[in-house]
Amino acid sequence: MCLDEGLAIAAYGVLPVRFESLQQWLEWQNSYHPTEIDLGLQRVATVWRRLRPEGVQGKVVTVAGTNGKGSSVALLESIYTRAGITVGCFTSPHLVRYNERIRLNGEPVSDRQLCRAFEMIDRAREQISLSYFEFATLAALICFAAERPELIILEVGLGGRLDAVNIIDADVALITTVDLDHTDWLGDDIETIGREKAGIIRRRRPVVLGDRAMPQSVLAQAEQLDADIYLSTREFDYRPTPQGWQWRGPDGEVLELPAPGLTGGRQLQNASAVVMVCRLLQESFPLQPDLIARGLQQVRLPGRLQFVAGKPAMLLDVAHNRQSLESLGEALQQLHWQGSVYALFGMLEDKDAADAVELIGPYLAGWHLIDLDGWRGRRAEQLAMALRGAEVKQPVSCHQGFAEAYGACRDQAGPEDLLLVFGSFRIVGEAMHYLDLA
Repeated sequence: MCLDEGLAIAAYGVLPVRFESLQQWLEWQNSYHPTEIDLGLQRVATVWRRLRPEGVQGKVVTVAGTNGKGSSVALLESIYTRAGITVGCFTSPHLVRYNERIRLNGEPVSDRQLCRAFEMIDRAREQISLSYFEFATLAALICFAAERPELIILEVGLGGRLDAVNIIDADVALITTVDLDHTDWLGDDIETIGREKAGIIRRRRPVVLGDRAMPQSVLAQAEQLDADIYLSTREFDYRPTPQGWQWRGPDGEVLELPAPGLTGGRQLQNASAVVMVCRLLQESFPLQPDLIARGLQQVRLPGRLQFVAGKPAMLLDVAHNRQSLESLGEALQQLHWQGSVYALFGMLEDKDAADAVELIGPYLAGWHLIDLDGWRGRRAEQLAMALRGAEVKQPVSCHQGFAEAYGACRDQAGPEDLLLVFGSFRIVGEAMHYLDLA
């Protein structure tokens, strides 16, 4: 069992259980806190100290960035689990099942483990109100504290400085990229957003910067903290080779590695930063190059340029901001699909639909827009207005859900065509659930 049940009873007494099922817990968390996003560390840190004043054991890698976080976490998880290192991994959001967010050695935790964690959190918080994401973060940390994996990988949900995972000090911080996204919470310029993401850096500890084009604010924060900085193309570098790619380290070390098992033009950039993290952890977790190579090759990450063969074929991708849409556009350009491409698309209200029109529109024969309900959701009709305001060139139709949009798209597309499912995680998750791809 993941959780120390005796600790919970000793600390908080035998109290009535609020809910019996995971679904009940999640529905309550969704409605009970005033806002879904509530940045700040005081509330969540207070509850965590009550739960586990001794914190977590093992090495911690915290990953922040606008794009590339999910790929980088998946690469790290794949390398270390296949090398026999016990790994706890926390990511967000999920695609199909909430349990995907918290994994131990690559396997999602059970409903029962989550319910027991939520019960402990609920008892410990007393009058403190916690957000949906804060509940998830604390549940992950409870599982990791009990199971004691050798390595803990934490993915920042939003920003970095005030994100709930930042209550844990990272032994190595990884910042993948910095671009405009979540501007309502993080700021409306690159330097301000960079300062927020740099909040995961710790004094005199290493930070790996996966993109050479890091804002000055990130470098300034790292220097102020006297952190050991490892900047892409400066302290480490990479280049494609006919057999795969080559990684060069800060001490002149050269590794010949196979292409990572993830599709996309920026995966070598992600992989090179991940290898740098591995070399920084080498003293704790010695890895031979063949173990790194195997982890890179065997990595899997659903919903990122995920191709599904068929007639018509499908391509699923969670691209929803400008940087990720640029990557998706590059992939479509390289794909040179011979038939027509039809989009099944949904986007939250704080995302810029004009970027999708500009970067993805040229490859499409039509748009099928899908309602997104809930907080920050955008109705298909509202999204259609935004697309038309951006002078969309292709036909646009609106649908209440994925099933309806998929049926309409299948009626329109021929066997040689491609259905592109992209945008919000919710849309891609609905597609994976409906098509039984999970």
